[in-house]
Amino acid sequence: MMRPDRYSRTVALLKVAFPLAALALLSTLFLLSRAMDTETVIPFAHKEIQDRLRDQQITGPFFSGTTADGDQMSFAAEKLITERDRVGTNRAEGVLAKMQTAQGATFQIQADVVEIDIAGDTALMTGDVSMNTSTGYLINTAQLNALISSLDVTAPQKIEATGPLGTLTAGQMRVFSPKDAAGTQMVFSSGVKLIYKP
Repeated sequence: MMRPDRYSRTVALLKVAFPLAALALLSTLFLLSRAMDTETVIPFAHKEIQDRLRDQQITGPFFSGTTADGDQMSFAAEKLITERDRVGTNRAEGVLAKMQTAQGATFQIQADVVEIDIAGDTALMTGDVSMNTSTGYLINTAQLNALISSLDVTAPQKIEATGPLGTLTAGQMRVFSPKDAAGTQMVFSSGVKLIYKP
């Protein structure tokens, strides 16, 4: 009879001791925890906050569509900014654009900055601009002017290209799809120099 009584007392004691021990552990967590600074400054520079408030921004925009001629186009950027003082014009940074013609030719363009004018149907690409073609050409230049509604890309400044024929430099370049021809043409002009590598 003594053993069951001792067992019952032990169980009753533990029912009180365990909750008290848990309460003691929780209280030490709150007593030993560090005080939080509720007035921590937001980790943005003052100028960056003012720029974000002044201009409308979209992070990671993506757009794709098809032109009237059946060419497929896609556009992606790190961010897109609409400046208040420039109505109808958007500025994109870290741009990757892809074009695939109805005939199957593909062009991939990378640019640091692109000024997009929807009303004017133009895109001005500047900075470190490069174009890869499905025919094996890699073209580098400082500026590309492109139409938005159709495949018509012009390099008004010096271009440097490498491809199946070798190394090529030219003062200007134009990539377009003539309406009276079935296919895409790449025309180099203004002092073309080709170093042929068979």
